[in-house]
Amino acid sequence: MLLVIDMGNTHIELGLMDGSRLVMSARIATDLKKTEVEYATLLHSIFEIRKIQTESIEGAIISSVVPPLTHALKEAVKLTAGRTPLVVGPGIKSGLKIAIDDPKTLGADMVVDAVGAIELYGAPAIIIDMGTATTVTYVDEEKCFRGGAIIPGVGISLEALANGTSQLPMIGLDSPGKAIGTNTVDCMKSGILYGQASLLDGMIGRFREETGRDAVVVATGGLAKLIIPYCKSEITLDNELMLRGLQLIYERNQKKQTKSE
Repeated sequence: MLLVIDMGNTHIELGLMDGSRLVMSARIATDLKKTEVEYATLLHSIFEIRKIQTESIEGAIISSVVPPLTHALKEAVKLTAGRTPLVVGPGIKSGLKIAIDDPKTLGADMVVDAVGAIELYGAPAIIIDMGTATTVTYVDEEKCFRGGAIIPGVGISLEALANGTSQLPMIGLDSPGKAIGTNTVDCMKSGILYGQASLLDGMIGRFREETGRDAVVVATGGLAKLIIPYCKSEITLDNELMLRGLQLIYERNQKKQTKSE
């Protein structure tokens, strides 16, 4: 089996892939204070709870947007599974063509999302990833990454409302039922849920207008399931997109190693 790990600013999502089938997934908090041994302990506990034999893990790959923790997580995998993971970055074969001002600045998460989206849904594609930040990116009909937009995430927006004002509370994100709220909490829910959904609909429209293409739209990320149902655009929700993209990149690099041998 293949251990795939996506480290974001808020959570680390990990999964075990048996071929193209996801057999296990889990999320743990991203914590800059944790050491490699502490993360190894967490991984060991997850495998033990899920009754996973580490001997069955044949390889591993990591996507990280938290550089200070990348080494610690890499070492934690080695301690737990006895495998040295690939890390998505320079020198890794993704198969993705990149046409932005400085390709070296493209986040690993955007690369992995794009690889997964192209393989599973085709191109051109608009890819939405809703985590700590919300990213909306575009891959053209030639499977070339063209760029996108970075937007404050749902959680950040909600925290800014509550922390930056005197009278607005922290709230849950269940549906207010209608766009026109009649109390403070429902007004905030409407702003966050319907507001974010309208923002995404607007960005999708602008991307299509700017490119002249009717691209497929795919959404992923921990908060996507809360917002996408309120969008008017046709959007495919795929919570496993990042993990499947990591599997594809791992396989491409295994083929590369085999050919070089």
